[in-house]
Amino acid sequence: MSPPLILAIPSKGRLKDQTEAWLADAGLTLRSQGGARGYSAAVDGFDGLEVRLASAADISASLAVGEVHLGITGEDLLREIGDIEQRARLLLALGFGRADLVVAAPRGWIDVEVMADVDDVAHDILARTGRRLRIATKYPNQTRAFFAAHGIADYRIVDSGGATEGGPAAGLAELIVDISTTGATLAANGLKILSDGLILASQARLAASVAAAWDPAQLSLAQRLLAVIEARARGRTVASLIWPKAQDRAARAALAAFSHPAKSERANGALIERADLFAATGALAAAGVGPVSVTQPIYVFEAASAAGERLAAAVRKSA
Repeated sequence: MSPPLILAIPSKGRLKDQTEAWLADAGLTLRSQGGARGYSAAVDGFDGLEVRLASAADISASLAVGEVHLGITGEDLLREIGDIEQRARLLLALGFGRADLVVAAPRGWIDVEVMADVDDVAHDILARTGRRLRIATKYPNQTRAFFAAHGIADYRIVDSGGATEGGPAAGLAELIVDISTTGATLAANGLKILSDGLILASQARLAASVAAAWDPAQLSLAQRLLAVIEARARGRTVASLIWPKAQDRAARAALAAFSHPAKSERANGALIERADLFAATGALAAAGVGPVSVTQPIYVFEAASAAGERLAAAVRKSA
């Protein structure tokens, strides 16, 4: 019997709630194993899938070392792994858990608005004090890469430990690099985001570990899971039109500019992008086609899962 395919998801907070709601919307409702405080779950229809609940940071670490096959966590944490392409693949952007990883400076630094100004300040601090500009952060890898891209070298990283945004006020650092959703917490701590200080527009991601041991059964199950997730996402973006069979030729001529690109025509019907729905039904009406019924598909499955194929390619490459 094949070992289980392990999917790790957040165990607490808003990201946990959003992840569980997203899974449920795709028809993947979790069934807790071990009571209300259990840290594992199953999904009906996916025998062999084990869902583990862990902190968002632990999920990224587990993906990096291959302790889990799939994981849902913030892109900011995944990219902090370092050399991410050698350890994991970011398969799907999930559209929730959005936050920006940014560079922030004290609001009182009125002459510091862009990264080039930071370089000037760093040189000035080094010349006057003999020490380097201090940057408090929990994201040292992404901070170093971003500052290197801007040609800034005269600084040192300070492990923020607790609340990063309090570093400048406490005299522990001059600048910070941290996650921000609205900027309100930064502003409350007397900080401002530099105009070109966006390091990463992060969101929740479904990622796969290429460091994990994958057998054919686990890969097949993962591809089936990804196909369901993609089909649900596709179903949200299209509408299904049905017209009288006798008017099929006229309807197809009227909809020539609107048909969904993925070979979506079917007997006296078609899938239409929702953005085109009213224009398409107007074109049908102008062609005298009717009545036309419109339904919203729950799932739209393609012959193959794009994410599943990317996963299979990554697994083969790492084998």
